[in-house]
Amino acid sequence: MAKDSSFDVVSQIDLQEVRNAVDQASREISQRFDFKNTGSHVELATEGEASAIRVRSQTEQKVKDSVKVLEEKLVRRKVPLKALQPGAIEAAGGGTARQSIALNQGISQDNARRIVKFVKDLKNKAQASVQGDQVRVSAKSKDILQDVMQRLREEDFGIPIQFTNYR
Repeated sequence: MAKDSSFDVVSQIDLQEVRNAVDQASREISQRFDFKNTGSHVELATEGEASAIRVRSQTEQKVKDSVKVLEEKLVRRKVPLKALQPGAIEAAGGGTARQSIALNQGISQDNARRIVKFVKDLKNKAQASVQGDQVRVSAKSKDILQDVMQRLREEDFGIPIQFTNYR
């Protein structure tokens, strides 16, 4: 009896790289002339397992500019921007504005179901199952699994996906 091969589809981001990007963005914002005396600030806030980036400034436009600087730093550190879920820019006390950007880790149940349906619709004898915040795909042949990986890379699920535990 041949043993099935498998891999896991996960959505993870490296929090250390995010922390480094936030630090770099904060340093650049504090040194740039166009951000002088605007009270612009970028910080990483972690509550338990959930993480968010908080951006504050005097005006809504400066918040947008700060987020742009942050995104540049994240891209340089190879953190996928799909993992960011920006909230609305809100008015804060003292005539300032703020924005909270959530960091998505793991695959939601809705996205997991979409991935499972996508794999089943390929009709190539690969099975997919949801296991917590990841999806396990298994098949008899590694060639089938590599084909599934390629197809998953081409499809846009709105989240960054990686493949782990390839056996």
